Amino acid sequence: MSKILYCRCAFAKVVPDATKDAVLEKLCESGAAFESVADLCEMAARKDERLNDLLAGDEGVKIAACYPRAVKWLFHNAGVSFPNDGERINVLNMREQNADEIMESLTQNDDE
Repeated sequence: MSKILYCRCAFAKVVPDATKDAVLEKLCESGAAFESVADLCEMAARKDERLNDLLAGDEGVKIAACYPRAVKWLFHNAGVSFPNDGERINVLNMREQNADEIMESLTQNDDE
C-alpha cells in the first residue's frame, strides 16, 4: 500500500475549499493512514527537511495536492529528489479532479 500525503493548501489557496474539505472528510472516513501537511508550497519555500522524509523509502506515495508538474517543481526547488519514473509517486490534482476521483485513486490497492 502506498503512503498517502494530503496537502491542505492553507496558504497558497489554489485548491477549491469544497474539494479539499471533501477529500479530507472522505480520507478520515476511509480509515486509511495518511499524512496531512498545511501547505507544500510553504514547506518548499522554507526548504523544510520533512519533504525528504515524505518521499523516503521504496514504497509508493500518493499525493493529493494540485498540478503534478507544480508539486514536482516544489520538491525539486527544495532540493528533494523527486523520482521521474512515474510509478512510485502519483500526484492527484485537487484543482481539476473531484473528491470522488481523488479518493478512488488514493484508496485503490496498488496491486490492481
